[in-house]
Amino acid sequence: MDKINYQKEFEKALEEIKKSDEKPELLLHSCCAPCSSYVIECLNNYFKLTVYYCNPNVFPQLEYEKRKEEQQRFIRTLNNSGSEIGFIEESYDYKDFEDISKGLEGELEGGDRCTKCYRLRLEKTAIKAVELSFDYFCTTLSVSPYKNAQKLNTIGEEFGEKYNIKYLLSDFKKKDGYKKSIELSKKYNFYRQDYCGCQTSLIQSQDRHNMA
Repeated sequence: MDKINYQKEFEKALEEIKKSDEKPELLLHSCCAPCSSYVIECLNNYFKLTVYYCNPNVFPQLEYEKRKEEQQRFIRTLNNSGSEIGFIEESYDYKDFEDISKGLEGELEGGDRCTKCYRLRLEKTAIKAVELSFDYFCTTLSVSPYKNAQKLNTIGEEFGEKYNIKYLLSDFKKKDGYKKSIELSKKYNFYRQDYCGCQTSLIQSQDRHNMA
């Protein structure tokens, strides 16, 4: 099977949207302010955006709150400059992540534990998007070079079909998206975490630092 160019699919979707007189509403799952920075900048001209902060995978809760506050600060900054970006927080319960990742604690980042984590958050996003009558849903996760865009888009499409809502195909790391997110993080002086989120990724990050 040919590999799908998700950047091209994304550009096709934007071309269609530009033909419309109104911006569609998009619920954007975000993991943190640094990853969302370029993605929001990229999408804001085409969609009415609402950021959905749904990250039960982040450990400990103090870290979760720190990332959430940075996300909210970024949105406030943009809105103070004329944007109208919404924010919704899903309730935090790390047990949600523990339940779906049992037995996979030893896997490296990018394995089955991460796939289950993608599924957990993307399904919650699809359900919330339908509940609130959004036109599209999507995630910022593909901006990271450590996240598999094919997996993310496949999962997004699956839940889009299941819940009858459009998933915006995308690979935000393309066109220097990741590089731009780093530049924007410096511009806004974001807190940049050094691990993905879960307790296992924290331990693995600490191990790497200790070996350096």
